[in-house]
This record gives sequence, C-alpha cells and structure tokens, in this order.
Amino acid sequence: QVQLVESGGGLVQPGGSLRLSCAASGSIFSINAMGWYRQAPGKERELVARMGSGGRSNYADSVKGRFTISRDNAKNTVSLQMNSLKPDDTAVYYCSLNQLARQYWGQGTQVTVSS
Repeated sequence: QVQLVESGGGLVQPGGSLRLSCAASGSIFSINAMGWYRQAPGKERELVARMGSGGRSNYADSVKGRFTISRDNAKNTVSLQMNSLKPDDTAVYYCSLNQLARQYWGQGTQVTVSS
C-alpha cells in the first residue's frame, strides 16, 4: 500500500505564495509519477502539475509560469511552489502518485486565495 500526506495549504491574499509538500510512504517503486491535482467546488478534479521519476514535468496551462513542481526521489517527496496566486486557484489540492497502473491519493489540503 501507499500513503500520501500533504501539508502546506492555507489562506493567502491574491498575488501571494504558498508551498505544498507531500510525503509518500509504503511500497514505492523507483519508476513512478508524482503530482498535484485540484478540485474547486462544483468542478471536476484537474491536473495541476506532474513529474516523472526521470524529472520530466508537465503543467496545466492555467498555472504555467506561476507554479513549479519539484521532487526528491530519495525521500519520495513532491512539492509545489505556487506564486502569483489568484482567486481562481482556490481549491482542495491533492497529492497523487502513479505506479504500476494504479493511482494513489492524499487526503487533500485546502488552498484559499482571497483578500
């Protein structure tokens, strides 16, 4: 089994920054993808950013240039640096890990961007 624990959410003003972190534990294989998804009220869950174990990453168009994903393969952690936050970024953010054709989820952390 795989467990994912997120941290770092909170309330921030528009234009501010937050950093989300996620630690994975359990049966982690060396080849996987870790990333972040988000779900706003009344909307479907969407990909924010994802990075493979080889370092290749992809981002949603809405966050390109503002968010940066990074990971530490040795520690099985993934982080999301979020800058220039907008009210539209308000959502529950979920950490995700994909390996061996299975997707695992964290419990989610709330990010609220409001003045």
